[in-house]
Parts: sequence; C-alpha cells; structure tokens
Amino acid sequence: MHAIQMVDLKRQYLKIKDEIDQGILEVLDTTAYINGPKVKAFQEGLQQYLSAAHVIPCANGTDALQIAMMALDLQPGDEVIVPAFTYVATAEVIALLRLKPVMVDVDYDTFNLTAELIAKAITPRTKAIVPVNLFGQSCDLEPIMALAEKHGLWVIEDNAQAIGADYTFSDGHTAKTGTIGHIGCTSFYPSKNLGAYGDGGAISTNRTDLAEKMQMVANHGQVRRYYHDVVGVNSRLDAIQAVVLGVKLKRLDEYAAARRAAADFYDQALAGLDWIQTPVRHPKSTHVFHQYTLLVKNGQRDGLQTYLQQKGVPTMIYYPVPLYGQDAFRPFTDLTHLPVTEQLCQEVLSLPIHTELDLEQLNYIVESVKSFGAIKK
Repeated sequence: MHAIQMVDLKRQYLKIKDEIDQGILEVLDTTAYINGPKVKAFQEGLQQYLSAAHVIPCANGTDALQIAMMALDLQPGDEVIVPAFTYVATAEVIALLRLKPVMVDVDYDTFNLTAELIAKAITPRTKAIVPVNLFGQSCDLEPIMALAEKHGLWVIEDNAQAIGADYTFSDGHTAKTGTIGHIGCTSFYPSKNLGAYGDGGAISTNRTDLAEKMQMVANHGQVRRYYHDVVGVNSRLDAIQAVVLGVKLKRLDEYAAARRAAADFYDQALAGLDWIQTPVRHPKSTHVFHQYTLLVKNGQRDGLQTYLQQKGVPTMIYYPVPLYGQDAFRPFTDLTHLPVTEQLCQEVLSLPIHTELDLEQLNYIVESVKSFGAIKK
C-alpha cells in the first residue's frame, strides 16, 4: 500500500507529467514569465469554466481578497462580516486594510454562514459580507444575496475551497461558486482542488466596472504604464503556474468526481457510528470535498487523531481556534464566545481526501477509525 497522505501531489503529477513538463519548457523557451500567452490562456479557460464575465489572475488567494476589498473603496472602520470558523486569511486582509472584521457564528452541520446568522450582525457601519464556501460546498447564497441587496451590502465570496461546486437557485438554475457574489476570490495553493506548483489566485466577477478596478489595483494602480490612478499592489500569476493550472483545469471535474467517490465510500463505511457525524451536504450545493471533515463526539477527537497517527493515517484539524480567539484579532473584537464555532473547534477532524486515494487506502483508513471506536467501547 502506498503511504497515505492528506494530499498526494506526486502521484497526481505523474499522471499529467508529460503535459506539465512540455508547457513549462515552452515558458522557459519563450521567456514570457509574467503575463504572456500562458497566463492569458488560463484566464480565458477559467472564465469559460466558471461562466464568469471576468477573471483577474493574481499572486495568491489572500491577495485576491485584499484586491477585492480595495476595489470596493471600503474605508477604515467599515464593518465586514465574516465567519468566526474559517482560515485566518479571510479576516486578515480586513484588519490589514483597517476595516473591522465582524465575526459571526456558523451553521453546525455545514460549517457555513447563513442569512439568518448574518442578519443579526448587520449594523449601520456594515459594508460587506464575506461568506466562505468552506471545505468544498457553497453557503446558501441566494438568501445571503437577497439580504445584501436589502441592506446595500457588497458580497465577496471566499471560494478558495470550493472551486467547481455548483449552487442551485430556487428557480432551478445553477451557477458556479465564485460567480454568485459581486466578487469571487479563490486560491491555487498546491493542496487546493485546483492547485498550482507554487502560489496563485484569481478573482472573478460579472461586473465590468469592478473588473476594471480590480485589474488596476492588482497592477500597481495603473491602466497605462507609469501612470498610477490609485494606490495598488503588485499581484500577478506567473506563467509557469498558469501552465500547471491550465493542465489541471481541464481535469477539474474529473478530480471532483474522484473526491466525491472517496467521500461516498467514507460515508457508507462510517455510517452507524454514533460517535461520529459525517459531512452534511447542503441540498442546494454540490460538494467538491476540499476536505472530508468529521465531527467527533464525546470528547474523543484528540484521542482518535493520536490513534490514527500511530496507525499511519494523517489527519488535520481545520480549525482549532476561533478567529476571535487568535491573539492577532484581539484588538479588533471583544467577542469571547460563539457556541457553535467553539464546539466545532473541539470536534472537527479531517481525513485524507484527494484524487489519488485508492480502495486499499480507503479501507485501511475506515478500518482504523472503526478499530478506535471498538477500543473505546
């Protein structure tokens, strides 16, 4: 049996090696390292895949969020609503821009923000909402967008973990996550479902005015070289990463299907264990399983993680501390307790899930989980 990894990028690479290597050699031969035809080709491919009017490639997912907020002309002290249960980058850029992150509890089953939870946090200073499509499925975005329209708020989708997921509206039409909010932001960190071999990110929008502003912000605040209209940043996707992403983009749906198959196996094999809750699928969203995250009951999470480590099964805790519990955010919030977020921080445990998991590995993982349960009875 191959050694089990949380993400097996080496085995994935070997299947696409010839195409990747050829593309990189073309970049080296042409020396078009920044922007150039490879970046343009990936940009157009991603626009088509998402059915988005505009895609702006950038250096990483955190930059994508920052550029989006800079383009909206938010002012110091403006409030931006974020989930308290998410990766730090979502709130980090808010604080960096001297905005106020307003941290909100999440739904226990999906780990995501809901319109009902957001509504309680809106104040006259609220200017934007950042719903995070966590672990691979969409927030229930239709009511969130309706709430935002009612209050005149911007919606920036943090889609770093759910690229390729489909959301179904009440009238039956579907849209890709990252295209439903006013702006969508994604990351191409290597372990992501669409991962580069280094850092990378992208911003999507269907609004031409926002696209033009974000493109300008990402390029030192200039449209015409050496003429700078606003203070911007330097955030570009390099051509070598664009090659890798272009090759993988053609296989993104295939990769999602492999992840879903692994998740289905876990679901069936772990059904009936009353001390575990397997991931809940929201009825309006497909799930691309960036993570397969269990809820481990009765205070057994840490014991299970230690046991699995001894058995050679890696796991991860996403996330062990609420955002408001991080020292970095203490100056920005007086929050001390959100019950669901804190319960999740004590119960979540993510099992390996990636495109290269085979049946032998999956069987070993679930038998290891079950054997821990048998020991504890």
